[in-house]
Amino acid sequence: MLLGLAGPVAGKWDNPFCAALSLVFSGGWSWACYAFLVGYFRRSKIESTLLPSLGLAIGVVAYYLFKDMSPAVPAGLESGTSGEKLFSRILTWGIAAFALGAPVGLLGNLARVPGVGGLPFRLIIPLVAFFETSMRLTAEADGQGPLVGMMWNVIRFAACAVALALVGHTIWSWWHARRTRPSEADEHRARGGITSV
Repeated sequence: MLLGLAGPVAGKWDNPFCAALSLVFSGGWSWACYAFLVGYFRRSKIESTLLPSLGLAIGVVAYYLFKDMSPAVPAGLESGTSGEKLFSRILTWGIAAFALGAPVGLLGNLARVPGVGGLPFRLIIPLVAFFETSMRLTAEADGQGPLVGMMWNVIRFAACAVALALVGHTIWSWWHARRTRPSEADEHRARGGITSV
């Protein structure tokens, strides 16, 4: 529910920091990140699929209800939108959020696999953030103010930095594990095995 309220509530205040927060929490990648993190922190695969779906669906309801009630929210729904149109948006986006929450949560759970095996799953959210903001820059940047384009570029840069950090950490962990692992010959000698003549 907080995810659904964060974007429109931050958008109510007319200052650059709140506008930037509104952009971050209204982007699809941040919603995907929520589902991913819920899946990542749950041990059970069933919980990793159900909880993100429910959380995203509740977030969609909160998002649209708040935007409909608040006349000062820029962009999106105008205050007083007809109940039928509001219900249609909640139903459409709620079903989409519920359906997409399960696979993204499961991918988050699979990202728990240590080492190289889990790396492709850990890279999903940075890739989603990069591609979503790139598409929005191409399609929507001209009609937006300079803050919007700058914020989307910051998100793209941060997504690339996180992806590089994840790859670097995985490579370093793999290399460190190989260096610190004793060789079979060392283990054999340590156990009192026969030494070569």
